[in-house]
Amino acid sequence: MDTVEVSAKLMKDPEMLTTGHPDVVVCDAEESAEIMRIATDLTSAHKARLDAAEVDRRFDDPLFLVSAETAARRISPALVHRIVDFRVSGSTSGVLAVRGLPVDRPLPDTPGSGAHHGPWQELAVSSAVQLMVMSLLGEVIAYADEKRGRLIQDVCPVPGAEQRQENTGSTLLELHTEDGFHPHKPDFLSLFCLRGDQEGRALTVAGGVRAVLPALPARHREALRRAAFHIRLSSSFAGTGPARYCAPLPVLSGPVEDPELCIDLHAMEALDDEGAAALRALSRLLLSRLTAISLSPGDLLVVDNRLAVHGRTGFEPRYDGADRWLRRCYAVSDLRPSANSRPPRSRVHHPL
Repeated sequence: MDTVEVSAKLMKDPEMLTTGHPDVVVCDAEESAEIMRIATDLTSAHKARLDAAEVDRRFDDPLFLVSAETAARRISPALVHRIVDFRVSGSTSGVLAVRGLPVDRPLPDTPGSGAHHGPWQELAVSSAVQLMVMSLLGEVIAYADEKRGRLIQDVCPVPGAEQRQENTGSTLLELHTEDGFHPHKPDFLSLFCLRGDQEGRALTVAGGVRAVLPALPARHREALRRAAFHIRLSSSFAGTGPARYCAPLPVLSGPVEDPELCIDLHAMEALDDEGAAALRALSRLLLSRLTAISLSPGDLLVVDNRLAVHGRTGFEPRYDGADRWLRRCYAVSDLRPSANSRPPRSRVHHPL
């Protein structure tokens, strides 16, 4: 049985998953109400500034992003501590779940086109909450190639895209490093649940390199440190033309005993037999030590994109306005390395 078959067997049948549990922090009702108040104040001030300027840059606004980071320091000290500790120290699973965060009510219908096109104020609270949390992890970024460069992107099923290995699909989404092909891939990503899938079948899954490294033979570790792999760019970056691949890169990099991970079980290829064997071995280990979580409204899952891969089990969308709806946001630890890849004072990377 090859790695693809193992992945499909494990992830299509959730009862067969050998799962760990993510680190979880829960906001109580008082903390959630306070976060909502802070978020409302933040977005009200942003709306007033946009109205005065007669321009709508959504959230790619330096002043607003500084305000979001400042406001984040006023939320629950215990929550701030857990998020900052995750940023600094990480975890074995590579993921942190924050439960009980406020979301907007009433909530619009789940977008059928893959993106919310209504006024941003309809999702003002959810947007501010997600940006505040991400500001505790780093600097928020986005990519012009993806979701029109929005700093907060909608993740929901789109009719006709069911089988795509992208956020618009609803079939099994293979484990992957987010945008691992990009020269400035995110260090962290978050998935904020506004609405769960109606049958409760969709599990977000993650595999952390720290959990499997001790079981990976030394010869495979050495092979995975060579720049002998490449990843096919997703269609949002490459379009519908011929396949494009990133420059050769290693799967494991950084400290020998605590390496960073870049892998894609669907789109990565090894450039030699030694690398292919090592890639299969690591993939099997990751699939054997998954962390799984069912996301409910108000749950925000943070993934350390340097140490963990993530995916999702399949589900059945109904396209009735009540389908699963997550919102995604990226952050990097340092903006400076990508300065030439973005317009001045913007967090959105130029197209590849």
